[in-house]
Amino acid sequence: MALNGSGDRVAVDNGFESIDDAYDDHEHKLSQKGSIKLKEEEVSVERVFQHLLVPSWRNQLTVRAFVVSFALSILFSFIVMKLNLTTGIIPSLNVSAGLLGFFFVKTWTKFLEKSNMLRQPFTRQENTVIQTCVVASSGIAFSGGFGSYLFGMSEEIAKQSSDTGHFKDPKLGWIIGFLFVVSFLGLFSVVPLRKIMVIDFKLTYPSGTATAHLINSFHTPQGAKLAKKQVKMLGKFFSFSFLWGFFQWFYTATDQCGFQAFPSLGLKAYNNKFFFDFAAIYVGVGMICPYIINISVLLGGILSWGIMWPLIKTKEGDWYDKGLGEGNLHGIQGYRVFIAIALILGDGLYNFIKVLTHTLWGLYHQVRVKQRENALPVADQDSPSNPHLSYDDQRRTQLFLKDQIPTWFAIAGYVAIAAISTATLPHIFPQLKWYYIIVIYLIAPTLAFCNAYGCGLTDWSLASTYGKLAIFTIGAWAGSSHGGVLAGLAACGVMMNIVSTASDLMQDFKTGYLTLASPRSMFVSQIIGTTMGCVISPSVFWIFYKAFPDLGRSTSEYPAPYAIIYRNMAILGVQGFGNLPKNCLLLCYIFFAAAVAINLIKDFIGNKGRFIPLPMAMAIPFYIGPYFAIDMCVGSLILYVWERINKAKADAFAPAVASGLICGDGIWTLPASILALAGVKPPICMKFLSRAANARVDTFLGN
Repeated sequence: MALNGSGDRVAVDNGFESIDDAYDDHEHKLSQKGSIKLKEEEVSVERVFQHLLVPSWRNQLTVRAFVVSFALSILFSFIVMKLNLTTGIIPSLNVSAGLLGFFFVKTWTKFLEKSNMLRQPFTRQENTVIQTCVVASSGIAFSGGFGSYLFGMSEEIAKQSSDTGHFKDPKLGWIIGFLFVVSFLGLFSVVPLRKIMVIDFKLTYPSGTATAHLINSFHTPQGAKLAKKQVKMLGKFFSFSFLWGFFQWFYTATDQCGFQAFPSLGLKAYNNKFFFDFAAIYVGVGMICPYIINISVLLGGILSWGIMWPLIKTKEGDWYDKGLGEGNLHGIQGYRVFIAIALILGDGLYNFIKVLTHTLWGLYHQVRVKQRENALPVADQDSPSNPHLSYDDQRRTQLFLKDQIPTWFAIAGYVAIAAISTATLPHIFPQLKWYYIIVIYLIAPTLAFCNAYGCGLTDWSLASTYGKLAIFTIGAWAGSSHGGVLAGLAACGVMMNIVSTASDLMQDFKTGYLTLASPRSMFVSQIIGTTMGCVISPSVFWIFYKAFPDLGRSTSEYPAPYAIIYRNMAILGVQGFGNLPKNCLLLCYIFFAAAVAINLIKDFIGNKGRFIPLPMAMAIPFYIGPYFAIDMCVGSLILYVWERINKAKADAFAPAVASGLICGDGIWTLPASILALAGVKPPICMKFLSRAANARVDTFLGN
């Protein structure tokens, strides 16, 4: 589950001193989602920067920008990969990317300036290029399916499912090849629509808008001072988080030992996965995620591991056979996996219909308005000049339309890559026939447009939902006798990459529009970032895969919960419901309906709906347990107390603290993986009582 930030829209109207005063008046209130909360029409952003020359699109693409982007891409890929393989909850890292990009290049240029060697000053356009490249690269770590569809093809996951006949183990070569032939199509599919989306329809793209406001603020005197303090705070908590991970490593010589196995809430609670595992990364994630996300995850854990699974275990021998073990899908594990799938599908289907309806209605309304104005938008046609536009909008529109990307180039690129992909993918996945791929590529541009448009309205990318639709349709089409499970999972990857990169690119175009970065530099940066991601992300996954032999098992430090969920979705699409344990299907129907009903209630009661839990978030701990939810709620508690004590400081520095905790713990996995590959084991095992020892103690105390 990917959690994107949102931001307030800032219009502009005053001089250079006014924006500094505005920052002072608002006590530098930088929200935790990365936007600057200023009232509309208070200050004019572009008048602040009107004395600065906007560099050409080629000069926005600097060598130093891509060197910094490459380093940050590796850092963020490790973070996203660790989150992918543990819980699947990935917060927006746009703030961290923009902040660290600003810090590194600003430090670089200051050093050169003191040495009288600086040839090109650091601009907000270059900052935007860095942020775009980093997010595009690290985004492959998510859309590449390393914690979901791609790893779900492996033998390790197949052993845990009811279909062990078809699997494809990860290999670095075919993974890189697969990503290269599917990751660029989404970029070409929506390029012709950039003017329609950003200028004509004026879609908000909250995450892209928030990122633009953040970058704009960094390049004012007050914003630069605040950014320097934020980076210093990020550095402190990065160091703490990294050293804490190093300290914990010393006490984990064997499985189920160390701080991560400490029964902090009692032995009974620990056996049901209720404990605080001292993971700084999830405390940081909890500080970034909205309160309702963290509460939803905790409620899901209480409902499943606190109530349902203990009750279902009492039915052993009646609902399912005795002695099947914790990991057998015909036993208790089947209820955990398939009820979680029912919640995810119910929530996903509801939001898919809701966003698609919103998208089509909004599009219909936009086109009707344009028809009345006799100005129906066309991709390569200049927008009619509007004297009522603000200075900012006029300036941004002028520069956004200056560097056009020809439509013929986008169409030719899409056709060429689609042809290469259609010829290549059947060699990687023989189960995925060429005619399946052609059908996907014929409908993909429409779905990419819907996802990009819906994301512009709601800030909600439904890439994983479109991927699940591909799993069921292609899997059912292929059938069980022709490897439908692998065909469905591979089709999911193709679809997810197209629609995900399409919405990401349009977010970046919105960011570029608001920072006066050229569409060409945005497109080139996205291409370079995607290219980096196609190599960096598989390499990072390969380190995890080789360093941790138990990767993907429910008892592992890296259980990859969505891998087993995606594989079993494919099995459902191919085989139906025949292999489910007794009453499991009935419970699935109930939870599917509950997910839809909860969403309906949330939308029906309006603003009060923000207090109702989210079914998608509740589903995550059904399979792996609620231990990480406790960490996240600790992060929420820290943020809540901080806001009560000093809200201005919390708003300004909480994202930096959270980013430091996430980055430090995330990057510690690199030396930890290298040590594991080298065969170096921690020297100490801080072992707590085993289940057998617990039973003996309970017996002793009972006597």
